[in-house]
Amino acid sequence: MRRALPSLAALSTGVLLLTACTQPAESGGDEEVEIGSGPVQNQLSIATGGTAGVYYPIGGALSGIIGDNIEGQSGSVEATGASVENIRLLGSGTAHMAIVQGDAADQAATGTADFEGAPVETYSLAVLYPNVFHAVTLDPIAESKGFECFSDVVESRYSVGDVGSGNEATTNQVFASLEIAGDQIEIDQLGYAETASALQNGQLDAGSWVVGEGHAGITELGTTDDLHLIPLCDDERSAVVNGYGGYTEHTIAAGTYPGVDEDVPTIAVWNALVVSGGFNEDQAYEITKAMFENIDAVLDVYAPAEEYLVAETILNSPVPVHPGALRYYEEQGIEIPEELRP
Repeated sequence: MRRALPSLAALSTGVLLLTACTQPAESGGDEEVEIGSGPVQNQLSIATGGTAGVYYPIGGALSGIIGDNIEGQSGSVEATGASVENIRLLGSGTAHMAIVQGDAADQAATGTADFEGAPVETYSLAVLYPNVFHAVTLDPIAESKGFECFSDVVESRYSVGDVGSGNEATTNQVFASLEIAGDQIEIDQLGYAETASALQNGQLDAGSWVVGEGHAGITELGTTDDLHLIPLCDDERSAVVNGYGGYTEHTIAAGTYPGVDEDVPTIAVWNALVVSGGFNEDQAYEITKAMFENIDAVLDVYAPAEEYLVAETILNSPVPVHPGALRYYEEQGIEIPEELRP
């Protein structure tokens, strides 16, 4: 399936579409909703990602924390296509909380890329850990195609990720920053498991995993096949980091995956736990507090996040912090900068 890449014409990282105290109602009408003024939701729907990814078990851990520590509240975990779909579920009121990539949240707030003309405001409860851009192929394919830098994937068969996922949004943004047009690549939209199978069966040349470092699916592929990660070379990283989406440079250390014996330079984007503006302020405070007081439950399902899952990581938030969560962080002595205050 060939897909056109999003236009950059309307992108503007400095635009936030909220007033200081209100946001448009989720119904999309002219009525305004005061931030944090919604009713308490006793049964919370948590939008995550595919069951094979990291978002899903983290959502399960959060659901357990809420049910075990906040009286009268429970959470249910929803398997989804991940970030872009999750934000749309928040906007429609179908989901109450969501785990999303920061670039997708930024695009939703600014009404760009997949949200062009249809912005969706979200607020952070917490920032979790960075998702790392893995350009995955196999050694025989890399050798035959000459994949030395990421831009070498031009004229290849490439999976950008599941439809509506943050994986797809990030990959399309990388293509756009590197001025790679949609008609220069044969694009497929496959989930992680399907991408791995297509690589093994010779139906694909490479694909993106925008996931936490040490991802089980990439590790599994490396135990059965000769894994190769395509680096983003110096000029490519510079173009992406200096473009849109709030990306940072990152290095996948040698030995992180089977057969990958050298450091791989790439980029990363932060993940966040977000809610809509109408999410109840007291409930947001209680959930944020309970999560950090029981953070071991999250680390039990994703140990690589240990160095990141601290309250101070909120300073990497891609969108403003929800007033209820802001109260918790201020209690911890964390000074939230003006641009992240609701």
